[in-house]
Order: sequence, then structure tokens, then C-alpha cells
Amino acid sequence: MDINILLALQEFRNGAGECLAEFLSEMTFLGEKGTSLVIIAAIYWCVSKEYGQYFLMGMCGNRILNGFLKVTACVYRPWLRDARIVPYGDSMETATGYSFPSGHSTNAATLFGGGAIRKELPRILRVFLVLFLVLIAFSRIYLGVHAPQDIIVGSLLGLLIMWLTLKLMKWIEVHPDKDIMVMLIGIGIAFAVAIYASVKPYPEDFDAAGELLVDGSKMAKDTFKSVGMSIGFLAGWVLERRRIGFSTDVPMMTRVTRLVTGLFGYYVVDLILSFLLKEWIPGVGGSLASNFLQMFYISFLFPWCMTLAEKRSQQEPAR
Repeated sequence: MDINILLALQEFRNGAGECLAEFLSEMTFLGEKGTSLVIIAAIYWCVSKEYGQYFLMGMCGNRILNGFLKVTACVYRPWLRDARIVPYGDSMETATGYSFPSGHSTNAATLFGGGAIRKELPRILRVFLVLFLVLIAFSRIYLGVHAPQDIIVGSLLGLLIMWLTLKLMKWIEVHPDKDIMVMLIGIGIAFAVAIYASVKPYPEDFDAAGELLVDGSKMAKDTFKSVGMSIGFLAGWVLERRRIGFSTDVPMMTRVTRLVTGLFGYYVVDLILSFLLKEWIPGVGGSLASNFLQMFYISFLFPWCMTLAEKRSQQEPAR
């Protein structure tokens, strides 16, 4: 049934639907981990610390759950299940890991779905956020890189995690001294998922030429990235709460300065330091360390540096 749906969409895409495919290729970009993370970082640094931490916490929970389900179900991508499926353009490049559930749909549910469930936001904005979530999820089946059940489960579980995250963040507001407990539980879950992904057996199916269809250890790479991200955020989150007291209640010019310098620093971390860590630390350790660094930079290092710089500039006498 799911393959028949993909074949029908593929036939339409190859006929009259190429313009739609180009549009949905742009939409799927919004569901990529890096894109979602940059948008959330900008919210956290420049718009609303409370919303930013909510999105970051939810993203970690969603990625851990998504990674756990991927290595548990071990569902192959559609083109491996049926050779008639031919993904559109270069969309296979963003299709990493196993197929179920969809990581892009989960990321979209984190950012856009997570915003849509916040009832204090304007209704029209929430409608647009739901629309973005639907378009990103649909783009994954229209481009031929996921099956319908992948995007449905990815989206629904993502929304569930964001609802639970909202409840958790409100609980922490009432019990601020419980943040270390939450951090330790989260890190414990992340390590448990990493160990599980390391020791569990993976299916070994071969093609007609005797080549392994899917290397399970490579498919689990996204899961280890998620573990590193989660530990990095949780550590940075507690340190920021207890040592910095970062605030987004600042003038517009300060927000613009934060955005420019923060994104520049992020890309230095992402493109240079993370690359070096992967070179220096072999295997899954490199993925864990590089993703830890990215999230620790967003949640603690940059807010700490900006807080120090802004305090120093305020103390300097005017000339």
C-alpha cells in the first residue's frame, strides 16, 4: 500500500509535478537538523530565552526517541524496498539512517509543531506553523525518500514530545532546583540509547551481487549524533541557569549583534572544530563529541561569552 502511494506520487512528479517538487525540496530543507538548530539558536539568543530552551529541550527529546526507534525498527528506505522508487534529484543526500520514523518530520514537529501548540501565540501564526509542518512532512514522501507511515509517526511522536516538553518546562519553573535531576535523567537516557545502538544486532540483507544492502553501524550514526546533542544541551542548560542568567530582554542592536556573532561562531564550530574532532576521535566517539560541542556552544558557551562582553561594555566609561 505505501509503495503504491509513492509510485503514484512519483508518476505525478515525473509528469506535471516537477515545479511542486522544486518547491517541496526547499520545504524539506527547513526540516533538516542544521536548519532547525540555527533557527532555534537565533530564537534562544535574540528573541526569547524561554521559547529557545523549550525548543532545544524538545529537540533533544525528539531526536533521542527518533534515533531509538530508527535502530529498533531498522526499516529500509523505499528505494531499497522497491527498485521502482527513484527519489527526486539529490534528495537521497539528506536521507541518512533508517527510514522509520522520519527525522525531518520530527524536526519539523519540534520547531513548527512545538510553536503551534503554544496557545499564547496568535492564531494566524499557529495556522502557518501547522502548514509548514504538513508541507515538510509531505515533502519527504513526494520526493520519494520516506513512506507515509514514516512521516505520520514522526510528526505525531514529535508533537507528543513537544507537549510533554511544555509540561516539563512549566514544572521546572515551579521547581527550579530540580534542573540537575532532569539533566542527570536525560543524560542517563541518552547513554542508555547509545549503548543499545552499539550492542544490538542489525539485519544483514544482501543484493543479487552479494553486497550488503545496508550497514547497520552506519545507519546508527544519526542516533549517536542525537546522543551527543542531548548531553551537550543538558549540560549547557544547567550551567547557564546556575552560572549566567542569560537574558533576551535587550535592545534591538544587541540582538542583531548576537545574531551575527553567534551564527558566525556556530559555523566555525560546525565546519572547523567539529570536523577536527571527527578527525581526531575515530568512530562514533567523533560524532558524539562534535554534536556535543555544537549544542554546548548554543546553550552555554555563546550566551556566556555574550553576557561577559555586554557587561564589560556597560561598565566602560563613555568617551
